[in-house]
Amino acid sequence: MATRILIADDQVMVRAGFSALLDAQEDLTVVGGASDGREAVSQAREFKPDVILMDVRMPGMDGLQAARAVLEEGSSPHVLMLTTFDIDDYVYEALRIGASGFLLKDAPPEDLISAVRVVASGEALLAPAITKRLIEEFFRDRPVLSASSRLDRLTPREIDVLRLVARGQANGEIAATLYVSEQTVKSHVSSIFSKLSLRDRAQAVIVAYESGLVTAGDPKG
Repeated sequence: MATRILIADDQVMVRAGFSALLDAQEDLTVVGGASDGREAVSQAREFKPDVILMDVRMPGMDGLQAARAVLEEGSSPHVLMLTTFDIDDYVYEALRIGASGFLLKDAPPEDLISAVRVVASGEALLAPAITKRLIEEFFRDRPVLSASSRLDRLTPREIDVLRLVARGQANGEIAATLYVSEQTVKSHVSSIFSKLSLRDRAQAVIVAYESGLVTAGDPKG
């Protein structure tokens, strides 16, 4: 079945251009177009899209507020944030609430198509190591946090795995570091996501920093 896409952007020409581009792909279909955050939330409920292209800055309810509302409802679409400006604090907040990545509006058409396919497959658009660098930069000038009781839900081995996820390591690298099988690592990661109510590895990295498990500038972090 074709991936169902909702485009939320307050500029009519942007919506029309993206819609024409994506609808031309055999495996993609645009099911809705919203001009602001509230309309995006309403259409997400109505059309049940697989992927939402969500502009960050829209009148009334902005893209971050709309993304949060959609993701908290549990319908589980993959949200790809669109922006005309370079990465800043919006990236951190978008990843924190469960967005699958960011894309500049002026990216080449093939990048947009590829990004939609990547997030539709359940993968984060940003690689773990890149996510780590972005989040570490966000925390660099902020106070070091103390350990959070939230991590008390995890076993000591799950703590080890979460720390390595926060360092940007993939499952294979974690398996080699801990001398366990990759399947064992996958099981631990799945358990961490379940216990901490996380959608993906990007959120796991954020939790590790927010809880004080790792800190910006720490050579082991």
